[in-house]
Amino acid sequence: MKASTLVDGSVIDPSTIDLWRTRKDKERFQWSSLALLTPAFALLIILFLIPVGYAAYLGFTNLTLVGPTAVKWGYTGMANLHRLNSDTEFRSSLVLSAFFVVGSIVGVLIFGYWLASLLMRSTPWVRVVVGGVVVIAWMMPAITAGMTWYASTTAGGTFATLTGLSNSDFLGSYPLLVVTIANIWSQTGFAMLVFGAALRNIPSEILEAADVENASRFQRFRLIVLPMLRPTMTAIVLLVALLSLANFSLIYVMTQGGPGNATNILPLYSYQQAFQFNNLAYGALIGNVMVVIAAIFGVLYVRVATRRSR
Repeated sequence: MKASTLVDGSVIDPSTIDLWRTRKDKERFQWSSLALLTPAFALLIILFLIPVGYAAYLGFTNLTLVGPTAVKWGYTGMANLHRLNSDTEFRSSLVLSAFFVVGSIVGVLIFGYWLASLLMRSTPWVRVVVGGVVVIAWMMPAITAGMTWYASTTAGGTFATLTGLSNSDFLGSYPLLVVTIANIWSQTGFAMLVFGAALRNIPSEILEAADVENASRFQRFRLIVLPMLRPTMTAIVLLVALLSLANFSLIYVMTQGGPGNATNILPLYSYQQAFQFNNLAYGALIGNVMVVIAAIFGVLYVRVATRRSR
């Protein structure tokens, strides 16, 4: 940090400024306020830390749903972790989850921004109708959305009728693509609302100045709109990633992880191991992997939100 010069010409040492900031922070913080946070800490411990910690412990045991180890189970060390390391289906599930999450993020960003910018230039009645339909799709429960897309993409469904191919089974032919599109459809409303609020906060004077300079629409987007929307886009990316990673109901209703293992992402693989193959410990360990991944995204989101508030 460079030295700061006051109006009278005196120079302030940067270390002194940091000391002032530290002292002010200490003065503002009141230790007595921790008592007000006790209920929140208690709920956090009871409803989150204890269940997650217990699930983490179960991942290193031999607990099963049925059989002798369903009652008399114990700690097995790194056995499940070694199995996870050599599990090809787990690696395939991890790759499928990455494609599903990344595809959902890209689609939600594109369609969310497109709808938000389109509605800003539309007439009021178009804005109400289109915006209302998109928001209803976003508010629809995942099970309802899954049933809707299942009925629309199987043989004889809406998409087969519209394309004139009544016997085409789009869900069976392109399962991962269809469930990703369904997830994009169900989350685009959230991105549209956030992008709409961010676009309205862009000062019109800046865009008018760009018009005076004869900037093209692409130049305005690349040099003005995109930099100002970057914090909003970062928040949308992180939230959509978290929601998509934990989206069990939508895919389970549509494909149950099939055909084969074509859509068997991590939540479904964890459920499959725990409740279909009766291996609760191994399913818990896969769930722990998802917790770690979600924690990484959560930390990134908190850091971005904290940086924006400064």
